[in-house]
Amino acid sequence: MRKAELARLIDHTVLGPETDRAAVERACEEAIRHRFYAVCVTPGHVALAKGLVRDKGIYVCTTIGFPHGQHKPEVKALEAKAAVDDGADEVDMVIDVAALKDGDYQRVIADIRAVREAIAKAPRPVVLKVILECCFLSNDQKVAGAILAKAAGADFVKTSTGFGPGGATVEDVALLRRTVGEKMGVKAAGGIRDYETAVRMIEAGANRIGASKSVQIVAGAPD
Repeated sequence: MRKAELARLIDHTVLGPETDRAAVERACEEAIRHRFYAVCVTPGHVALAKGLVRDKGIYVCTTIGFPHGQHKPEVKALEAKAAVDDGADEVDMVIDVAALKDGDYQRVIADIRAVREAIAKAPRPVVLKVILECCFLSNDQKVAGAILAKAAGADFVKTSTGFGPGGATVEDVALLRRTVGEKMGVKAAGGIRDYETAVRMIEAGANRIGASKSVQIVAGAPD
């Protein structure tokens, strides 16, 4: 996979608790220079990022209920609406992992739907990705979470926040792709730091990569 093609599958991510204005500015500059698909920032930095990449062909993604997913659905919905009002084009929400592990599927689907309904009110389409945090789940729970995300109207399922004890694996990406089918997106995120790993994720079924090492990843790709 060539550099330009790979770059357009990457959400260039800057989400650490120490992230300041300079870090967001640098990430946006890198996204523009390398033509990444999106820059992914925390909700408090959405307006800044949007101003920096506006009219540059780069989307702004943000995180909701991040990183633990334990917020109430109405709080996640409010956070998502505020981020969209600030200019977010995509929202990556963390699923209520504990509810999923408890088998409380009604709570899980209500949680996702609350965010879906909040962003559906925007004057433009907004993409919803649901983070399952696969490192905490059994395979059956991963399948259940993906099915619930699809039923609730999500556009993507995503493997990880990148802040848990484990990140994306080829096996999880392949499992999610088999579960949701070909029409729904699968985003691999967490621990992807080089070209070879990114390509393996794509070959397994990912059609988006989330990474903070995006520049390093595309540096390894052929021109």
